[in-house]
Amino acid sequence: MKKQRIVHKVTLIPGNGIGPEVIAAAHSCIDATGVAIKWDVQRTGVGPSTDNNIPALSAALLDSIQKNKVALKGPITTPVGIGMRSVNVALRQTLDLYACVRPCRLYPGIISRFDNVDLVLIRENTEDLYAGIEYDCGTSETTELIEWVKKHGGKTLQNDAAISLKPISARASERIIRFAFEYALKNGRKMVTAVHKANIMKYSDGLFLKIFRQVAAEYDGKIDHRDQLVDSLCMQLVRTPECYDVLVLPNLYGDIISDLCAGLIGGLGVAPGINLGSDLAVFEPVHGSAPDLAGKNIANPTASILSGVLMLRHLRELEAADRLEAALKVVLKAGDHVTADLKGSDSRQHPVVGTQQMAEAIISNLTGNEGEIAQTGANHA
Repeated sequence: MKKQRIVHKVTLIPGNGIGPEVIAAAHSCIDATGVAIKWDVQRTGVGPSTDNNIPALSAALLDSIQKNKVALKGPITTPVGIGMRSVNVALRQTLDLYACVRPCRLYPGIISRFDNVDLVLIRENTEDLYAGIEYDCGTSETTELIEWVKKHGGKTLQNDAAISLKPISARASERIIRFAFEYALKNGRKMVTAVHKANIMKYSDGLFLKIFRQVAAEYDGKIDHRDQLVDSLCMQLVRTPECYDVLVLPNLYGDIISDLCAGLIGGLGVAPGINLGSDLAVFEPVHGSAPDLAGKNIANPTASILSGVLMLRHLRELEAADRLEAALKVVLKAGDHVTADLKGSDSRQHPVVGTQQMAEAIISNLTGNEGEIAQTGANHA
């Protein structure tokens, strides 16, 4: 009896800025693998609403993710300093996507100062300073809080201060730390490093470190473990990134260090990501929406395509995921059909291609065509 083909239902969120372009490239590459996917396209705005009345986080979008359990998402613009808080953060908190997983692997052909980078950053997604508990300068609530701190904490704050709170809970810390150890076990990783600043923030980061040591003790003999101050980690990452395997971090440090790690492997344009909950998974490139590049067909689609590879593995379409990653590696190594940011100074001597043309080159290798692109890759081996 012929085996029935599985049709996966996936929410597709193009985002804005360069999002629709890089997600379209990933979409075409994923479809070219032959995996059967029924895409449910959901739009999102930038602020509370857009000119065409698309809300930033619509009920339809949230319902779609909760129903399908899997989403591929493009970047969404977050206003800086003014306006609404991040739609990305709101999405993670609303759906309790508590674990952000960002693999950082250097592929041959990508320009980097390093030769061997293969680490995974696991970031707690729901609390820390990104909980969004803030009090604006000069408000009555802030004045009251300043007086409370002075009375109960013995600390004097400036009257013109704005204040953000940093909640770190035992529950969220235990959940993300255990996730990191289980991820290491399932993926053949050897070392988990907890990142913190517990020498200064003895209660918040101190709690994170305390929970790490408790959980780590359960994995003695299975996974090596250590902890490191965040400032020390930054210095060591830019010297010897090959010494790190799995990093587990609170929310803010995770956001900053993930960009640092992306710099080790060629930039944000090649960095994929996953946001995971207990039964939901949203796959997205790490980079932002870059509205100044929108509509020009010059954005690097690699991070979105690699996010698609991760999504295929999550869907247990392992053979298709391996084929897509292999096709991408051929194109990256050849360097002849990549966007300008992947060329470096070489772009002056060799023409670059656009977002969609790079996707087409990947598809050409994926489908086994013996054309110019595949031959070029062999010449650069």
